[in-house]
Amino acid sequence: MNDLPVGRRVAQWRVRRNMTQQQFADRLGKSKSWVDKVERGVRRLERVSNLREVAETLRIDVEVLLAARPVQPTPVAAGVDGVRTALARYHLPGADRPPLVEELRARLEHAEQSYRHARYPALLALLPGLLDAAREAHATREAHATRPGAADALLVSVYALIALVLVKVDQGELAWLAADRAMAAALATQDPQVAGIATVSLSQALRSRGRRRSALDAALVAADRIGAHGNSSANVALRGTLLLQAALAAAGGGDERLAGQSLDQAATIARDIGPGRAAVEAARVMADAALGDVTTAMARHERLVAGDEWRWLPPEHRAAYLLDVARGYALAGDMRRAGQAVLDAERTARSEVHDRPTVRKLVAVVWRSADAPVGLAQLAATLHAT
Repeated sequence: MNDLPVGRRVAQWRVRRNMTQQQFADRLGKSKSWVDKVERGVRRLERVSNLREVAETLRIDVEVLLAARPVQPTPVAAGVDGVRTALARYHLPGADRPPLVEELRARLEHAEQSYRHARYPALLALLPGLLDAAREAHATREAHATRPGAADALLVSVYALIALVLVKVDQGELAWLAADRAMAAALATQDPQVAGIATVSLSQALRSRGRRRSALDAALVAADRIGAHGNSSANVALRGTLLLQAALAAAGGGDERLAGQSLDQAATIARDIGPGRAAVEAARVMADAALGDVTTAMARHERLVAGDEWRWLPPEHRAAYLLDVARGYALAGDMRRAGQAVLDAERTARSEVHDRPTVRKLVAVVWRSADAPVGLAQLAATLHAT
């Protein structure tokens, strides 16, 4: 029965309850034609309220109508354990030959691409081996007393990436550990750009633990140092990212003035960086919502997604942003749009919804509304958020 469409399940349960279509329709206050169309799949049960009425009349739980094939547990938990073990490894076994920086850079790019597409289970599986190799390359550089350079930057980037994905899967303390190690390695290079890369992940890890002031201070210091270091395109883009981190930390702490200043500076930088403009506008939406101006935030969101630049953002960024928008709509009491934003996030980057524990809480709240789209009830059942 798990393989059947919802309408067929309705028909089977109606027969089990010894009701004709007319009797079932009478109890629902619907026409016999309405029931027939639902059971044949011609008419979909689009509203959660309709699903509930049907389930109550059949004396079953809504989840029974929405039952899908049992889903296999995601490998996220195993991936987190693997990363935790790698972070706790202080003595490297030693490789047959030192890892080549070029090979490590290619592996890192592959891992970063996995992050941009929100492939979190696959990324978590890659990271332990990548971290071991990066540490080996770094140790080899130290053993030969060569100058800090590519191996140092790679190690920092790997630690920073680990921190980012651990924030996603709600491992805030472990994320802070990885980000702290990234910062320690970055500061040893005395390179503001490398330190800036580490600070992005540190700021996110700190914000995930509610330490917004520390996140704000770290992001602003790193942004100022990069601004004084040079105007290369990489430096300019990184400074803009750090200013966005600062703005989100400030907004989360209720500092409207500093949030606005940081956003305006990031907007100035983004004038020459196409995707940067969409990232700034997305951050403005999140900042407005964090500061309590949900109406302005949602109006700004509608304008953002109507434009073309929105599509330039990576799937991970768009999906995470849509989940924040869903929370904004939920705060405003618009559960239909909140539910639609969650479903849009799932279509954009499935793992962003299915592998993030905090999303289950959001889905559990929104799907119970009579205005929530029916697809959200299906998602709630799949995530066991009912």
